[in-house]
Amino acid sequence: MASPPTPPPDDAPAVENGHGHDHDHGNGNGPSPAKRPRAVISAAEIRAEFAHHDAAVARVNNGSFGCCPASVLAAQARWQRLFLAQPDDFYFHGLQPGLLRSRAAVAALVGAADVSEVSLVDNATTAAAIVMQHAAWSFAEGRFARGDAVVMLHYAYGAVKKSIHAYVARAGATVVEVPLPFPVSSAEAIIAEFRAALDVAKAGGRRVRLAVIDHITSMPSVIIPVKELVVICRQEGVDSVFVDAAHSIGQVPVDVRDIGADFYTSNLHKWFFCPPAVAFLHTRKDGPVAAQLHHPVVSQEYGNGLPMESGWIGTRDYSAQLVVSEAIDFVNRFEGGIEGIRTRNHEKVIEMGRMLAEAWGTFLGSPPELCGSMVMVGMPGCLGVESDDDAMRVRLC
Repeated sequence: MASPPTPPPDDAPAVENGHGHDHDHGNGNGPSPAKRPRAVISAAEIRAEFAHHDAAVARVNNGSFGCCPASVLAAQARWQRLFLAQPDDFYFHGLQPGLLRSRAAVAALVGAADVSEVSLVDNATTAAAIVMQHAAWSFAEGRFARGDAVVMLHYAYGAVKKSIHAYVARAGATVVEVPLPFPVSSAEAIIAEFRAALDVAKAGGRRVRLAVIDHITSMPSVIIPVKELVVICRQEGVDSVFVDAAHSIGQVPVDVRDIGADFYTSNLHKWFFCPPAVAFLHTRKDGPVAAQLHHPVVSQEYGNGLPMESGWIGTRDYSAQLVVSEAIDFVNRFEGGIEGIRTRNHEKVIEMGRMLAEAWGTFLGSPPELCGSMVMVGMPGCLGVESDDDAMRVRLC
């Protein structure tokens, strides 16, 4: 049998990595990305890493597609060339070892108990579909009673809301939304609204089968106290908790064991410098339904566990999922690693948000302690933005 192919050696400048990374360990107890004592990347190198960006455009929407540096794109291109050179050898001997390397890196990054808890998917929307599909089957197959409740935040991402309705509501669930206040004043206000929504969901003896909680909502941009809400769910007998953390990795610290949710997903291409599109879905191996989850695209690995199912959904470009380690190497070239990057981003975004709010005579949508690397600022009154339609009108001008 041919030995597994590996991409050619990195031709980018060597990077000192004082703490090192064991990317191929079999559990989540390995070292997390190192906190750098000093910057090892120069300003000129940073500019070179992003020279492919359109210099005529100020990119302020990092939350949608992220920004991938040239060194990571080069590593991705090497994987693509390796596939094109000998597709059969790549698929049958190289793909799964490469994906395992990335899964192990993610497991270490987020504190997973074991690499088997981590699946790689295209994005958080796919992860949501996996969880919602299982909930829908539970209704359809009689494990859940028609009318049992699913709770989600009012500010849940639109695609996730639609997934809840397409899968779970259609199968018989009652959907209860948590009406979060805006502007958001404190974490305590969020917790109070969540408790009240659970009371509504449990009215008449209904069971709450699933709670869908954002870690960072995108509109408005607010860090949600997920750990506290997961504890409340356990106290109130909620069957399982899915945390949609599409924006979390790179914006806030993530320790999935400490958070304690049954399912946790985050995109790696938004704030962690991977190329689009790659995300992870963490499922607790001791959770009640981990073995029952399936990828919505059924292919040859069906029935071999979600990590394997997600690692082969037919012929496609898997290269974005194969360069997680290279993205980690990139962030560790900065002082403080990813912690240093997110601290600087937070400080800058608050500074800029306050500057705009003062200039426009408006306000921030949430206090600084509930902001990560995104902030919402009220638009100036002269624009006449009072609705979504008004906002679209201004956007198209």
